[in-house]
Amino acid sequence: MEPGAALPIDADDIARAAARLAGIAHLTPVLTSRRLDAATGGQLHLKAEHLQRVGAFKFRGAYNAITALPSEVRARGVVAFSSGNHAQAIALASALHGVPATIVMPTDAPAVKLAATRGYGAAVVTYDRYAEDRVAIGHRIARERGATVIPPFDHPDVMAGQGTVGRELAAQVQGLDLLLVPVGGGGLLSGCAVAVTAALGEVEIVGVEPAGRQAARAALAAGEVVEVTVPRTLLDGQQTPHVGRAPLAVLRALVDRVVGVSDDEVLAALRWSAMTCKQVLEPSGAAALAAVLAGHIDVTGRRVGIVLSGGNVTPEVLARALQRPA
Repeated sequence: MEPGAALPIDADDIARAAARLAGIAHLTPVLTSRRLDAATGGQLHLKAEHLQRVGAFKFRGAYNAITALPSEVRARGVVAFSSGNHAQAIALASALHGVPATIVMPTDAPAVKLAATRGYGAAVVTYDRYAEDRVAIGHRIARERGATVIPPFDHPDVMAGQGTVGRELAAQVQGLDLLLVPVGGGGLLSGCAVAVTAALGEVEIVGVEPAGRQAARAALAAGEVVEVTVPRTLLDGQQTPHVGRAPLAVLRALVDRVVGVSDDEVLAALRWSAMTCKQVLEPSGAAALAAVLAGHIDVTGRRVGIVLSGGNVTPEVLARALQRPA
């Protein structure tokens, strides 16, 4: 871990986010499994964010960011870009505030996420994630409409909202010595790292990204944001071509390392979760669990917090996972 200048968010920011979310976001449970502990040798505590509103942790950051806007700014509407869960989160948070929302989503986003985003009342603009720049598209739309862009991870209020996951986990499970969190753009991992470190002190913190996407690992190695080729992977929630600048500052200071997981490893974790824990996860939501089940992280004798970040899986992917041999 690298000490450095003041971080973009602190525990007070996360506490303010928790106050805004009180009674709005679900206080998600922490799940345990004797079979999981026996298979891994650790004491695993699974923070069930797949049971959050919109089926993912993203609701926390979206609602916090929209709530923090001045009312006159909020009234002009918001724009977001997302492969799905941030899209749904902004759509629902906007509906709860009565403000218009436009979401830029890739054409290959899971149909369930596209349908849900529209179902919450947002307008959807699609783009080709492999050939077009979603950030440029989002900012162009915002300029045309006088709206405010709320990015999916590189934003202090979004990071603080996601950090309430770690804040809750630290209160629900005493004595964690290892925290595993999926990382795409870094909003969830950075927020949880700040919250858990503030609450528990020295905790090993590990991020998990798709094996074929080196964005987080490359950024930590280089000490700066690195743009990578977007891979084709089942982990659609982690297909961002880079981590955010603000999250990276936290990752460099508080995160010990990042590991990668393959699609096959994640499918195995989806099957384990469904068949053993009776919980339905999406691929990105199962990334941290997959890292443990695949043996990338030794949890023997440790008290481990694992964030299950989302459950918006397509029927086709779930079927692939369930059809795998045990």
